[in-house]
Amino acid sequence: MGFELTSIFKTNVTRPVLALLAFLQRENLFRLMGVIVVLVVAGAGGLTYFEDDRPFPDALWWSIVTLTTVGFGDISPLTLGGRLIGVVLMFFGIGVLGMFTATIAGVFVEKRLRKERGMGSYGDLNGHIILCGWNDRTREILKDLRADARAAEAPIALVADIDAKPVDDERLYFVRGDLTEEHLRRAGIETAATVVLVGDRSLEYVARDAKAVLSLLTVESLNPGVYSIVELASEDNVRHCERAGADEIIVGAEFSSRVISTATLDHGISTVLRELLSAQVGHDLITVPVPERLAGRSFFDVFCDLKRDHGMIAMAILPHAAGAGSVVTNPPGDTIVKGDDRLVVVSAGERHAS
Repeated sequence: MGFELTSIFKTNVTRPVLALLAFLQRENLFRLMGVIVVLVVAGAGGLTYFEDDRPFPDALWWSIVTLTTVGFGDISPLTLGGRLIGVVLMFFGIGVLGMFTATIAGVFVEKRLRKERGMGSYGDLNGHIILCGWNDRTREILKDLRADARAAEAPIALVADIDAKPVDDERLYFVRGDLTEEHLRRAGIETAATVVLVGDRSLEYVARDAKAVLSLLTVESLNPGVYSIVELASEDNVRHCERAGADEIIVGAEFSSRVISTATLDHGISTVLRELLSAQVGHDLITVPVPERLAGRSFFDVFCDLKRDHGMIAMAILPHAAGAGSVVTNPPGDTIVKGDDRLVVVSAGERHAS
């Protein structure tokens, strides 16, 4: 046990030290630091040479203050030789320290630019969302996620073949490239909670859905436990996505057609759906766990309790045992709600029902 703790301690301490040493060597900072040390020691030695009564520690302090051009004034040379040493330190200090700080600043700027251009790696993310592909649909998805309190500050990785990070969002981590294994790994696919595959609008329907299915297979091979949501163009390809392991499949054309046909006969339905499905305005359509005190009660009792105490309207049950794809909409009032089920509710903003 003691050996294991010692190994863990050494690992946790050694890794940052080795990383720092590698950084200093890669950026040639060891050479600049060596020049700075030589100037400080030489300046202190020169001051003590020209001014015999000056202790070396005081001279060392004066040399550092002079080299950095801080100039506290607590120690100053009195002889001509000491002042010449001070002039040399001042001029060299401006140049050497300028190069040192410029190198450090350049490293951070380069790192920032690499991230903005999608060249970073985010394997340290955990439980995050990955958005695959960028278009007008993805932009709206991101806006809706940020409008929801549950995802307002959540880490989201975007994998897309575009030139630069498309929006100014500190919690959006951009990975530039196609949906290959390498780029998904850079987005932290192994530890992601949810992956959203948006259809590629630059392709025609058949190729778009084929690309979505192949991308889904790659995602599932890297992280079989991730919750995958796939957008398709044609309902004919739903079965292929189901075989590939998709948890939720959304057929855009089919969904839009059904909304339009329903709105044609029942005017105003599209307005209601738009409000319920958007976190940016109005009430929200969400899922909540069954409160412990309501487990085993009838759906009618649960409905009344949620409306009375939380202002929520229960619309459906997501049975745990039947899987994510099963839903019981508007169940009979005497249906027993189990503790491990989830409820689909309309909420005015509250996210939990205790």
